Amino acid sequence: DKVSYANAGIGAASHLCGMLFMSAIQTDMLTVPYKGTGPAMNDLLGGQVDFMCDQTTNTTSQIKSGKVKVFGVTSLKRVPSLPDIPTLDEQGLKGFEVGIWHGLYAPKNTPKPVVDKLSSALQDTLKSDEVKKRFAELGATTYAPDKATPGALQQHLKAEMDKWGPLIKKAGVYAD
Repeated sequence: DKVSYANAGIGAASHLCGMLFMSAIQTDMLTVPYKGTGPAMNDLLGGQVDFMCDQTTNTTSQIKSGKVKVFGVTSLKRVPSLPDIPTLDEQGLKGFEVGIWHGLYAPKNTPKPVVDKLSSALQDTLKSDEVKKRFAELGATTYAPDKATPGALQQHLKAEMDKWGPLIKKAGVYAD
């Protein structure tokens, strides 16, 4: 019997994480897609699947309550809210990194003053102690302000497409 891994749906970050994990350990597993993280977590808790790869914002409460066993985090640095959990990189999967991030987007022809105002508001929000505290409670971190600019987002998008594109094509996953 193959090891089964749950994910929040084909193409979801949890699906891509599982694909990258299988590639890193050079093995194949049974992929079990769900319609969201909730149903996947329910089946993990119920023992219907063997593991899942998901965001700390979705799993921290289950980890801290002891309802799930965590093997490692997919960031290159330990998560401050879960300091005793090693990274997969520390455990031998060198360079293994899957991070969840969000971008702020506007229509293509948005005037530069509007983009600048949105960017400034984002910078102010990311500097907020209240936002940083809430993110930390969820097991998330904020980007440094210099990483949260339109130019930095474009560079990050390109790097992510270069990283994930070949794996997605190999898996035959395409957007409709």
